[in-house]
Amino acid sequence: MTSPYDAPMRIALDEARAAAEHGEVPVGAVIVDSHGALVTAAHNQKEQLGDPTAHAELLAIRAAAEAMGDWRLEGYTLVVTLEPCAMCAMAAVWARMDRIVYGAADLKAGAAWSLFNIPQDDRLNHRCELIDGVLGDEAASVLAAFFAERR
Repeated sequence: MTSPYDAPMRIALDEARAAAEHGEVPVGAVIVDSHGALVTAAHNQKEQLGDPTAHAELLAIRAAAEAMGDWRLEGYTLVVTLEPCAMCAMAAVWARMDRIVYGAADLKAGAAWSLFNIPQDDRLNHRCELIDGVLGDEAASVLAAFFAERR
């Protein structure tokens, strides 16, 4: 089944592969506007930058806010290859993004269904729509191949 988010997810997957080439956990993220146009793309850079917060999602959100000239990213969608962690899920909420689309579930640290559902927590002042499983098998395969090489 195809999704309107397949094309941006393919870009995010390319970003994930770029991360792997640099020894980073292969996670890629893109932000698209309400028409599906690409705003920013990023991949994990924790090792490269020596920054534990340099997750693909945060780098993409920061770049989008700079490009748009506003920290409020209402009308924008975060598309990411792996279910966001608590830090990244909360960043999308703080940025007031419309939705989060992700590929593979993260059963160990996922905070957008698996362990928590931060983006849709009624106690917060903003909620994001969640769409999961977009090109999920391919996203999981990129991660599995990366970790298989390291074992």
